[in-house]
Amino acid sequence: MMRWIAVDGATDVAREASQRISAAASSAISQHGYFSLVLAGGSTPLTAYKLLAQSDLDCSAWRLYFGDERCLPADDPNRNSVMVAQTGLSEKAGEVFVMRAEWGAERAAENYRQIVDEAVPFDMVLLGMGEDGHTASLFPGHDENSASVFSVYDSPKPPAERVSLSTAALQNCREMLALIVGDAKSRSLRAWKAGADLPISRVCACRQCQVLYDRDLLEGKA
Repeated sequence: MMRWIAVDGATDVAREASQRISAAASSAISQHGYFSLVLAGGSTPLTAYKLLAQSDLDCSAWRLYFGDERCLPADDPNRNSVMVAQTGLSEKAGEVFVMRAEWGAERAAENYRQIVDEAVPFDMVLLGMGEDGHTASLFPGHDENSASVFSVYDSPKPPAERVSLSTAALQNCREMLALIVGDAKSRSLRAWKAGADLPISRVCACRQCQVLYDRDLLEGKA
C-alpha cells in the first residue's frame, strides 16, 4: 500500500523531505488556502525543518501541529516544540499548535484532542521511527487509546509521561511521510519490511504513506 523510496544518507533524506513538504504545501494552499502539517521529532526531521526555515518559502499559511510531546516544562530543551522552534520553522509559520504537555498528560491530551478533531484531515503527517519501531509516542506492546489524542504514562523512554496522536489520527491525512535513518534502526526497518507488527508499520499501513529511508539500512552496509 505504501511506497518505499531509498535515498543515499541522512543528509539527502532531509533534503528530499524538505522538497516534498514544500510541494505538498504549495498544492494544499492552492486547493484550500492553508497547509496543515504534523511534525515529528528526531534529528533528520529537524534538519528538514532547518532547510525549510532557511529557504525563501512563504510559510504564513502553514499550520503546524505535533505528533507527540514529552510532559516537561514548556521551555525544556527536550520538548519537541522547543527543538522545532530552534530550527526557525515555528517563527516562520502562520500558526503553531503546541501541546500543553506542561499541564500534565491527561489535561494536555484533552486540550489537544479538540484541536486535532477540528483540524483533520491534515495535509501532511511526518513520522520518525525509534530503534524499537515506535513512532510518535506509540510504543511496541502498549495498548492504544481509541481517542484521537491520548495520554501516555508508561513510556519505556524517559520521560514516562507523554501525549500522543493515535494511529487513526495520524492516518487521517492526505499525505504521510516517514523518515528513517540511523544505523541503529536497521534491525527494526528490516523487521518492518519482513512484516513485523510494529507501531510504525501499523501507522504507515495506508495508501498515502511514503517511506524515505537511507538505502544502506536495507542493503547490508549499516
